[in-house]
Amino acid sequence: MSADNLIEILPQDHASGWFIGRALTPDGPSVIAIRDGLLFDLTDEVASVSGAVARRTFSGGRKIGPVDGGLPVGWSLLSPIDLQCIKASGVTFALSAIERVIEERARGDAAKASEIRSQLEDKVGSGIRSVVPGSEAASELKAALIDAGMWSQYLEVAIGPDAEIFSKSPVLSSVGSGAKIGVRSDSSWNNPEPEIVLVCDSRGEVVGATLGNDVNLRDFEGRSALLLSKAKDNTASCSIGPFVRLFDEDFTIDHVREAVVELVIEGRDGYRLEGTNRMSEISRDPLDLAGQCLSEHHYPDGFVLFCGTLFAPTQDRDEPGAGFTHKMGDRVTIRSAKLGSLVNTVTTSRDAPPWEMGFAEFARNLASRGLIDKI
Repeated sequence: MSADNLIEILPQDHASGWFIGRALTPDGPSVIAIRDGLLFDLTDEVASVSGAVARRTFSGGRKIGPVDGGLPVGWSLLSPIDLQCIKASGVTFALSAIERVIEERARGDAAKASEIRSQLEDKVGSGIRSVVPGSEAASELKAALIDAGMWSQYLEVAIGPDAEIFSKSPVLSSVGSGAKIGVRSDSSWNNPEPEIVLVCDSRGEVVGATLGNDVNLRDFEGRSALLLSKAKDNTASCSIGPFVRLFDEDFTIDHVREAVVELVIEGRDGYRLEGTNRMSEISRDPLDLAGQCLSEHHYPDGFVLFCGTLFAPTQDRDEPGAGFTHKMGDRVTIRSAKLGSLVNTVTTSRDAPPWEMGFAEFARNLASRGLIDKI
């Protein structure tokens, strides 16, 4: 992301928020912050975002200048996380999962789908539209779906007691706003997944949020759920940003619960697709997801957690019935009023800039700058 565009990707109320991010400087990665409309370099005080999240109190850092002046010349924006584990939750919007099964069972016949839906509602009442995962109503719905021959492993995690939690990407591998985002070169059916990403400290406390693109390879994962890791973890396939917004009186977990996440895809061929992901329709509360992710684990440097998406693009792009898939050069914009905009351009994971700064290189860089004890 160029320095000139920094103001364009921040939320309109950024002057009243507390934001943490990262920038690549000529010296190496630096921790930056935005407060009261001003940009600060925190690196001399705390050299990792995970450390900044753990502390959440700073002397102020070195003031760079007004946010609308952008980043200094020679700096570029990075993903706003570093040492946190990158986790993700899937099938968190139960209604859409159930509807997909109904549609599959009806084989595209709307009238048949309505009949199946009515039959289920006769058995479980309004539960099909408002089921709470793991509840008694969810158990009744599960029994009804099994009786109807429509049960699947996806519905188990959609309405059962245990959420789907998986590792999305290695530590330090995510890309930020303005970067190229990758899909496997051998994938022929794929799409973005616009999501809210929770930012958690080592105790599992949710301390803020940001946006993410959990790139999805529908052809790989569709063949087998055991291909999930191969479908999800590829070079440049995890985008996070633009900044972490920390919770305060103007931004709380309730803002996350009520967030509207918008998606715009603009192709070089003139194609345009828009979609909306409303967090109010999520089946599991974000704090429940964070708790299930923490579970019996301990993440000493904290973790971030993708919350899942309601949006699955089905609009035909080329041939009728072929649905949507990415083309190289697609510009993907994910935005939300309180978090700003995450903007990436699609390429293949094979052709994306290689991921080169793992932990060893990161530590060597900080040591050379006399900052290793600030991590």
